Amino acid sequence: MPPIFQPEVAAEAIYYAAHHRRREIYVGASTNVAIYGNTLAPWLADRYLGKTGYDSQQTDEPVAPDRPSNLWEPLPGDHGAHGIFGARASNCSKQLWADTHRGLLAGIAVGVGVLAGVACRRR
Repeated sequence: MPPIFQPEVAAEAIYYAAHHRRREIYVGASTNVAIYGNTLAPWLADRYLGKTGYDSQQTDEPVAPDRPSNLWEPLPGDHGAHGIFGARASNCSKQLWADTHRGLLAGIAVGVGVLAGVACRRR
């Protein structure tokens, strides 16, 4: 289900969480929508995912008939962390950047607020 992120984005979030005193790290903007949407109207997400959740996780690409099976044991060789969605996957997450730079964003917001207050006083 989109958005799709490269595995390095998840690794960056995990590393940040392990080295900082944070309990939660949000990686995609859809995370905020899911968390806050579920707080406001949990039935809406349930209904939407009930209708679209399964189909949105499927692809139209056919499965090769000679594809090896890894049901009972791993396939030999190193297959890496990148898969068939690599071309569509994003290398970065704006939400993760914002979540790991909250102090900077708060400082900018305070600065903009102070400038707006000064501009209003001068009028």
